[in-house]
Amino acid sequence: MDDTPSNEPLRNDVSELNVDLLHAIMELASDGIWDWNAKTGYVYRNPGWYEMLGYSRDSLANNVFTWESVIHSEDYPRVMALFDDYISQRSPLYRAEYRCRKEDGTYLWIEDRGYIIARNPDGSVARMVGAHRDIHTRKCSIERLQKRNQSLEALVAERTLELSRVNQQLQLQLDENRSLAERDALTRIANRYRLEKCLLQECDRAERFHVPLALVAMDIDDFKPINDRYGHGVGDQMLIGVAERLESCVRTTDLLARWGGDEFMVVLPASNLDTAKELAERIRRAIRQSPIVNDLNVTLSLGIVERHAGEPPAALVARADRALYRSKAAGKDGVSD
Repeated sequence: MDDTPSNEPLRNDVSELNVDLLHAIMELASDGIWDWNAKTGYVYRNPGWYEMLGYSRDSLANNVFTWESVIHSEDYPRVMALFDDYISQRSPLYRAEYRCRKEDGTYLWIEDRGYIIARNPDGSVARMVGAHRDIHTRKCSIERLQKRNQSLEALVAERTLELSRVNQQLQLQLDENRSLAERDALTRIANRYRLEKCLLQECDRAERFHVPLALVAMDIDDFKPINDRYGHGVGDQMLIGVAERLESCVRTTDLLARWGGDEFMVVLPASNLDTAKELAERIRRAIRQSPIVNDLNVTLSLGIVERHAGEPPAALVARADRALYRSKAAGKDGVSD
């Protein structure tokens, strides 16, 4: 395939392509060939792709998230920037070199090239094909050559090992500090900082891959009277108990966070409004079924929203907050959208 496609408009009639013939040709290729249908979200990967990375054929999900999951975390931002520049027509081609995680946990350097063969009327991607090529040997050879040219190789190796130990300790400390910085001190769930960071990432992902994103906002009904009557100690225990019960309701793919005060939010990646409503109702029932602290029963008011195309995180949160206060106005202990 020509690596320097022209800037001429691409035909959007994907139905004219003989998919079976295209995939049959891909089956014979030794490189890792992929074919992304952005309209359906389906990604075909040929046997060469699986063999290159050591996975059994068709052992991974046929979607774009499989690709995301194998990219080395250090390479991910750079690869996504190159990919976004190409699909947004800011760059005439897509080509990237990065590390992919193999089935055994090691990483393989690959060269990734892609080409959009069809766009939708609005200019977004309809169909894109590409290839992953193993460049690990070349990358490793360059590294070995650079090491040979170092006149003080032994001394450098010793210093590198020493620095590595220091870096490992620093990394452990950094990871611990980062975890503390993103965790609510009282409830131990995610705090507002982590929630805002997650919302930004998930909105970008939803926009890039045309997948849904939902948000649930909630707060404890009549929480202030509990604080006023029983004291802040009981109020804090109430917040901790509610957070623990919320954690038992959300999925592992969701992010539960304390937004502030007695208000909580749940981010639901790849989920629509119906999924959010189902979760919200499950949460509402779980909270009201038995006392949280001592003999105190509480209820939640909840608001649910699904992200609109192009909607930024702040607007999504604002809509969720308005839905929450509609639940309050409707009599509390309910779910509104």
